[in-house]
Amino acid sequence: MAENEQAGTTAEASVPFHVRFWGVRGSIPVPGPKTQRYGGNTPCVEVRCGDELLIFDLGTGVRVLGEELLAGRGPTRATIFLSHYHYDHLQGLPFFTPIMIPKFAFTVYGAPRDGRSVKEVLAGQMVQPYFPVTAEQVFKAQLTYKDLEAGQQLELGPARIRTLDLNHPGGNLGYRVECNGKSVVYATDVEHGCEKDRDLVEFARDADVLIIDAMYTEDEYRGRKGAAKIGWGHSTWESAVETANASKVKKLVLFHHETTRDDDAMDQFVERVRKHRPDAIAAVESEILKV
Repeated sequence: MAENEQAGTTAEASVPFHVRFWGVRGSIPVPGPKTQRYGGNTPCVEVRCGDELLIFDLGTGVRVLGEELLAGRGPTRATIFLSHYHYDHLQGLPFFTPIMIPKFAFTVYGAPRDGRSVKEVLAGQMVQPYFPVTAEQVFKAQLTYKDLEAGQQLELGPARIRTLDLNHPGGNLGYRVECNGKSVVYATDVEHGCEKDRDLVEFARDADVLIIDAMYTEDEYRGRKGAAKIGWGHSTWESAVETANASKVKKLVLFHHETTRDDDAMDQFVERVRKHRPDAIAAVESEILKV
């Protein structure tokens, strides 16, 4: 019995588990020389757990991930999880080339909204007069759509995925991926200051990595610098640190960067956060974070 238990532990530990960031910016893409170091694409995060490729959100960053898959640097099968359907999290879908090629297979999970399934919501963004071709015309990959509600759990190979309802206009799912006895929490687009704060703290409890919305400073959020952002569905770095501390996570990753914050300003932003949480990092496009 002891030998079997030890062998099982060794096998589990050998399963690769990492995060890679393909899009880290909020609201709109901001390409250009002043955002090259951190990146200007909107949200897309890859999580690899063994042979499972999990893709979280389909912002403009997914186009670059698609190029990697087309080049053979990844599997032809993946599972896509959508946090919500605001456009910055879907902008890359029509330009994700693998979804147009029959050899690829994708299972797409997302919450039904306003009586529409995840399939109906995605198809609805590629219609005239807003887009020249429809999803039905160009999506040739093997596609399976599955509605997903907050509180549901599922298992994919060695990965277990849990979901949580987050505070964001129109609804938003947070995700926790557990693999190898370790865990990553993806909590983009969440606003602090309501009873759901406690739910997020418990959801992220003891996680190895917390990827969380930290779009604003408290001054920006409260309107002491520029227009107030209260009710917009995003958080401050102060709230991100508070959540990370309360949930006792090991690594805090700031995400959904403010569009007007260029690379130099991001450096200053991270330096300020590290005075309160020394392990904190800001998500950087193409960066791989081993869990």
